Amino acid sequence: MKYTNTTVLAVLLSTPLLAAAADKQVHLFILSGQSNMAGMNPQTGFEPEAAALFPNANVAYIKVAKGGEPIRYWVAEWDEIAKKHGLDPAKARAKDKNKGAIYYQPILDQFAALLKEHPNPASVTFCWMQGERDAKEKLNAAYGDALKQLIANLRRDLKQPNMNFVIGRISDHLKADNKPWEAVRQAQVALAQADPRGAWVDCDDLNNKGNNDDLHYTKEGYELLGRRYVRQAKSLIEGRKPAENGRPE
Repeated sequence: MKYTNTTVLAVLLSTPLLAAAADKQVHLFILSGQSNMAGMNPQTGFEPEAAALFPNANVAYIKVAKGGEPIRYWVAEWDEIAKKHGLDPAKARAKDKNKGAIYYQPILDQFAALLKEHPNPASVTFCWMQGERDAKEKLNAAYGDALKQLIANLRRDLKQPNMNFVIGRISDHLKADNKPWEAVRQAQVALAQADPRGAWVDCDDLNNKGNNDDLHYTKEGYELLGRRYVRQAKSLIEGRKPAENGRPE
């Protein structure tokens, strides 16, 4: 299926990247997040890298992503988590056009469809690229626990307790002297390092610093983002330690 739209909710169900064969392993991926995930075209980085690194297996993925969205749109428990960290959920949601975890169920639904084609995957990996909105809204105190809850929810509801995850650390767009931004970055890395099935991807060299839009990434940056997701995932799948600096070669 072609990648169709980078600015609205994209829920993509891929066909296998390699010819189907009953005796081949299948590795499934879930790609989700806000604008920098929506902007990543899997066909130009992710798919070629998957084909190269898993030559004797099939790889399939779904993608649920929309720009500018906070993590509370994925995590039903976010209000409780926010309160625990001294935040006011009502204030945070005052201008929300949507209510609840509106992007969570699409992941479950599309993954269920994917399982019908590949009922016994050798691995499942969740790739996440989100956090800019929460940092800008200064909701960083709840971010780490919210992301941890999202991963736990997916492992439970997808019935994949061994699901790997790879977090794209938000870039250095507002890193300097911006405590909420840096706190989200630190929470993402800390969560990846604390989980034996977790890894993170460095995005500081991917953003568009030359065109006054260093929040988003260049065409080459999005391609490298996809490749890094696959490289870190391969290490996790094979039981090896992922690149500690977030830049797997």
